[in-house]
Amino acid sequence: MTFEDQKRRLSGVVAIPVTPFDAEGAVDEQTYAKLVDRLITGGIEVVTPNGNTGEFYALDAAEARRCLEVTVEAVAGRASVLAGIGHDVVSATRAAQHARDAGADMIMIHQPVHPYVSGEGWIDYHAAIAGAVPELGVVLYVRNPAITGEQLRALGEAAPNVVGVKYAVPDPVRFGSVARDAGFERFTWIAGLAELSAPGYFAVGATGFTSGLVNVDPATSLEMFHALSTGDYRAAMTVWERIRPFEELRAANANANNVSVVKDALAQLGLCRADVRPPSRLLTDGERKQLSGLLSSWGLA
Repeated sequence: MTFEDQKRRLSGVVAIPVTPFDAEGAVDEQTYAKLVDRLITGGIEVVTPNGNTGEFYALDAAEARRCLEVTVEAVAGRASVLAGIGHDVVSATRAAQHARDAGADMIMIHQPVHPYVSGEGWIDYHAAIAGAVPELGVVLYVRNPAITGEQLRALGEAAPNVVGVKYAVPDPVRFGSVARDAGFERFTWIAGLAELSAPGYFAVGATGFTSGLVNVDPATSLEMFHALSTGDYRAAMTVWERIRPFEELRAANANANNVSVVKDALAQLGLCRADVRPPSRLLTDGERKQLSGLLSSWGLA
């Protein structure tokens, strides 16, 4: 698959699968494979193991590697695998090389977790990792509003295999400006804050969006994407209104429930356990009851 093919595929629903755990707290590989297969058979064309909805920062390196391998096996060439990687440059580079060797199509580099991030250092960090795997497409995960379009442009010049930007700064005006300063046609622009933010970002140039909700109901995420990609904002907002309570429950307490809501919904549907790892927590009985009502209203439970 060429970089242009990868860019076209990123213009869609980019699924971030959960990482299910078994009763002993280990990664449940069999269930993981089933959940990934459910996404692909539901019509999803890009799957991102080891994303934030997959509890990337709660997995050790061996678990993250295995999650990627299980994903590649489950996808079996039916979709693109976008491997989440991160941490220090050496660890991220090793993870990127493992992703290449395991059969991933692309990597997504998580935003550097460091108290002191310079613009020049941000470029160097990503260029070093991308340069280690020139055959893989690279997606940048941008959550820092200080990152400018000029810095993205410079990185794109230094690393030709950077194909997309997952932009997760909650400011569509800022996004529109950054995208154009970076070189709008150079990258695929992905709305990185899921369905509720997608209409605003599509209005100023995004062509894809990431989703955790898609784990629960792939058809709903694809319905919104179809509406947005055809410019039918009225239809998109009909979906938006339906899923808003679910997404707001995830966003409660500064996104503390982000993963917990998705996993609990899957548990209520009999698809995996609700377990999450600290610093996430299980839902309260009241939250679970609210979630159950939402699933019933969607005709899922």
